[in-house]
Amino acid sequence: MWRSGSAVLALLAGTGTAWAEVPRVAADITPVHGLVARVMQGLGEPALVVPPGASPHGYSMRPSEARALDQADVVFWLGEALTPWLEGPLEELASDAHRVELLEAEGTVVMPFREGARFEAHAHDGDEEDHADHDGHDAREDHDDHGHAEHAEGHDDHDDHEAHEDHAEGDGHSDHGDHADAHGHHHDGADPHAWLLPANAQAWLDVIAEELAEHDPGNAAAYKANAEAGKQEIADTVASVSAALEPFQGKQFIVFHDAYQYFERGFGLNAAGAISIGDASKPSPARIAEVRDVVADLKVACVFSEPQFNPGMVATVLDGTGAGTAVLDPLGAKLEAGPQFYPALLQDIGAAIAGCE
Repeated sequence: MWRSGSAVLALLAGTGTAWAEVPRVAADITPVHGLVARVMQGLGEPALVVPPGASPHGYSMRPSEARALDQADVVFWLGEALTPWLEGPLEELASDAHRVELLEAEGTVVMPFREGARFEAHAHDGDEEDHADHDGHDAREDHDDHGHAEHAEGHDDHDDHEAHEDHAEGDGHSDHGDHADAHGHHHDGADPHAWLLPANAQAWLDVIAEELAEHDPGNAAAYKANAEAGKQEIADTVASVSAALEPFQGKQFIVFHDAYQYFERGFGLNAAGAISIGDASKPSPARIAEVRDVVADLKVACVFSEPQFNPGMVATVLDGTGAGTAVLDPLGAKLEAGPQFYPALLQDIGAAIAGCE
């Protein structure tokens, strides 16, 4: 016999049965969003703060993205090293959410920025002691309860494509000193592009599952199962991409900006240099000249561009050389967001490198 919705709810209440409540979740960039979506698959969907195609190093949120932070129970982000502009909005809009900074999460391998336009070759096996591994760090931050419903109301009256002026690029980060760029990004600290190391992504799946299980114990088993399945999918993808990259092993190449050393570490590659520094800020003429020297001296096989940045600089570096070129995108702007994003990102980068001519 059919029962009305209210009758079913009353029946459930009478028998002591309760529906698990999936937390509202936001993630900063698409690779993190993809990992969170994999853990939440079948249960809910996270919101994305920085949209595909935008640079995480400096971004002004739209009202809908600000609302996602305002309404979140949990926020997963890489950390200030990647998105220094996001600290203010997190404090203002997500002050009572649990904020999980993945660069500080247990099991994360964090590498320092490389110096100069020419990189020294380095071994990738057995060198864990040279890089920070954040064992024992608690990535979860407990925050005092602060009501912030008024922030959501302040954004409801705006179109989603309107710039969120209160959190414009660089806001609140003007006092970082001589080593910081225009976005407040330091180059003598940790390289934040850590999502490109598959082992980090696998570790983060566990971190995400554990965090969500704390907020939603009724679905803890599902979160754990999804994380385990996601880790196996990454392992399978690594095997496939490694095989595709085998012919490229030992070749010299230049990247547009220094965002790929984690991918290099994961797949046994070594970039010879980068046109721009780790935040993709505009390189000086002296740096461009130095990169051209690297291309000539090392007979570089390929110079990689990125879709978000000026291809003219790559053309300048390539001029008069026999090097090939291809496009790499560490954020996978053209890939479909969702649970299968991360394996697709590894495949996309691997295919671009392997196919460079």
